[in-house]
Amino acid sequence: MAPGRMLYDPVSMTRSGTLVAALAAVAFGCSKPQAPPPRTPPPPTTAAPEPVPAPAPEGQDFAQEARILDRVVACHGSEPPPAPLDAGVVKEHCARLEKLMKRYRKTYVDEAEPFIARLRPAGLPTTVVYPFGGGDLVSALTTYPDATEITTLSLEQAGDPRRIRSLDQKQLARSLDLVRRTIAPLLSLNDSTSENLMKGQRGEIPGQVAFFLVGLAVHGYEPVSLRYFHVQPDGGLHYLSADEIAAEEKAGPKRLKASWRPPDFSPAFADMELGFRPRGASASAPPRIHRHIGTNLADAALRKEPGLLRYLESRGRVCAMTKAATYLLWRDDFKTIRDYLLGHMDFMVSDSTGIPPRFAVPAGFTLETYGRFSGSFLGANKAVNDELRRLFQTQPHRPLLFRYGYLDAGGRYHMILTRKAERPPVRASGAP
Repeated sequence: MAPGRMLYDPVSMTRSGTLVAALAAVAFGCSKPQAPPPRTPPPPTTAAPEPVPAPAPEGQDFAQEARILDRVVACHGSEPPPAPLDAGVVKEHCARLEKLMKRYRKTYVDEAEPFIARLRPAGLPTTVVYPFGGGDLVSALTTYPDATEITTLSLEQAGDPRRIRSLDQKQLARSLDLVRRTIAPLLSLNDSTSENLMKGQRGEIPGQVAFFLVGLAVHGYEPVSLRYFHVQPDGGLHYLSADEIAAEEKAGPKRLKASWRPPDFSPAFADMELGFRPRGASASAPPRIHRHIGTNLADAALRKEPGLLRYLESRGRVCAMTKAATYLLWRDDFKTIRDYLLGHMDFMVSDSTGIPPRFAVPAGFTLETYGRFSGSFLGANKAVNDELRRLFQTQPHRPLLFRYGYLDAGGRYHMILTRKAERPPVRASGAP
């Protein structure tokens, strides 16, 4: 980390906070909110039959709460918020948030998205798994804009969407201010601190859901469903009914790690499934799916919840990504999730916190470097640091003009593409 940063427990899913204080000030400017143009999925190369919507899963659907949060927190639309939510507070919040969203679109949607698109091989899976990806749907959609299913996993839990309905003016202003302050690093620096993510787990607005909805808004999507589930021992998903959610209200919060501040909502709201479509898309179009699972990915914790690994294995072949993950995939006590990725992914985009060459190469992967790397941002395994330095030094320098997760020890951008060896690198027109 650069001078002035705050260090966190290396086992926690830390996001860097470098320069947050300087850039978070951007959040308090004023501009008229502008909705991004709808994202239009690429047309199929051959005629396809009219899609038949899949049957909706069972369980209570909080679609209405998702739409309220989309309007009030993610600033989609211009209609007045429902009573008793104060329209003036929402207007001021959206004027400030839109500056952050505009910055992200310019730096990442307009620059990083096409850059990465030129490097992705054709025919990749459209299912994405993002370990240590708390709050970061926005980067997943930037990295894999064609994804039809995305699973993020982290210590952060999704949150209770119901509280938004009854906030008075002071509660709403305070809650929206917290959203802006905690999401500013993600939209300005392309990662989030653990402290900010923990703050979002307590309060009147569900922090993870709020971050995800802002991510949809940045990319021109809107929510169409919001359900909560528990992962079953066989890897299946049980969607919670209203009665089941009510029955869990008296249960204490789910603590996933001793040093991690627990949320202030029941375990019913730990894991969520968010359905979304491009704005203006037909209601008959099948929604894309984002699932977030609040979990501890350390080996010891995964042994106690075998259903999670079975769920991941049931997704088949996947694309993967990770960034700002405190180098956990370097460690022996995160071998289970690392081995899952090596056994099921075809392609991965990461910063230096991805899978080191010592594990990836024997599993049949090649690694391609972008930017420069002189050492880890946080203190981490010396042998792996030496290995990554050699990797960057022995490959031709490929410039990288945007930040993807952590900086290196020298404050420089870097990125690594990890691909199955049988997939040749892509060099489309205009690629670096």
